Amino acid sequence: MTTSSIRRSILLGAASAVFSRPAFSQQFPSRPIRLIVGFGAGGGTDAIARVYAQKLQEILGTPVIVENKVGASQLLAIRTVLNSPPDGYTFFLGTGSSLAQGPGVRKDLPYDPLKDFSLAGMVATAPGVFFVNPEVPVKSMGELITYAKNNPGKLNYGSAGVGAANHLQMEYMKQVTGIDLVHIPFKSDQDVTLQAASGTVHVGLTIAQAAIPMALAGKIRPLAVTGAHRLPALPDVPSLSETGVAELKGIDNYTFYGLVGPKGIPEPVIKKLNDALNTASAAPELVSKMRDSLYFEPATSTLASFNDYLVTEVTKWKELGKVVQIDMPGA
Repeated sequence: MTTSSIRRSILLGAASAVFSRPAFSQQFPSRPIRLIVGFGAGGGTDAIARVYAQKLQEILGTPVIVENKVGASQLLAIRTVLNSPPDGYTFFLGTGSSLAQGPGVRKDLPYDPLKDFSLAGMVATAPGVFFVNPEVPVKSMGELITYAKNNPGKLNYGSAGVGAANHLQMEYMKQVTGIDLVHIPFKSDQDVTLQAASGTVHVGLTIAQAAIPMALAGKIRPLAVTGAHRLPALPDVPSLSETGVAELKGIDNYTFYGLVGPKGIPEPVIKKLNDALNTASAAPELVSKMRDSLYFEPATSTLASFNDYLVTEVTKWKELGKVVQIDMPGA
């Protein structure tokens, strides 16, 4: 090959590299998108995934297929995504426990949420409900903290298991307020509310779906809801920001949900997904479904703000991991 031929080949290769990525992003999406969920069908995360999949399908003009990969505390789903090509056709609907809480307090996870994913955006936040069983003589978060300080170690709290969102959030609450509560792990949020209603559990924090029916039936006493707003189903229960307990500011949301893909997805493609997510989260019919039926709050974000949010959350949970000994199940 002559020198001029070599030069021509190099120039053609460079031109191909320059123009192939924009062409790729303009064609995206040209086939179905997989939305991987680390929980089984019928749960809260699965419900969010299916609501958004339907709306994203309308916005992007291509099928968005929800796949449930259950196992190993969402690691099966995460590994599926990390091992997929970074072409924008495979995403993971991550939860606060998989994107921030777990990575913050565990040292055995085979991924770093800030380094190993392409971040597409926030999807939703989930409110939680702080409550006590009716025999505990408190009617507010302030009264609960005062009572717990005056009776160290005499109150317990229930969780959906070691490493669950309510376990970690309650440990965070203990740390920032200086109270002493005994942890009793169960297998689900429903177990926690049932045990609180029976008197076995004194204090709890669960997703709204589990707490609201029991609260409306008078079987548990709700003290506050996380997030900035009251819940329509519990209009007389204050939000945490209304309780005046400044130490609990860090529990602004019970948990959150974010869309992430394998590292290396082209920026124009990830930006297109972010725009689609924001459009979906602003659609009135989706907002109504999420708030009124599922008790979730749709979220919007830029790529930068989602990254900043994750940095803040992971940092918070890493700090908690330094001072609280939490025995986590293996990966």
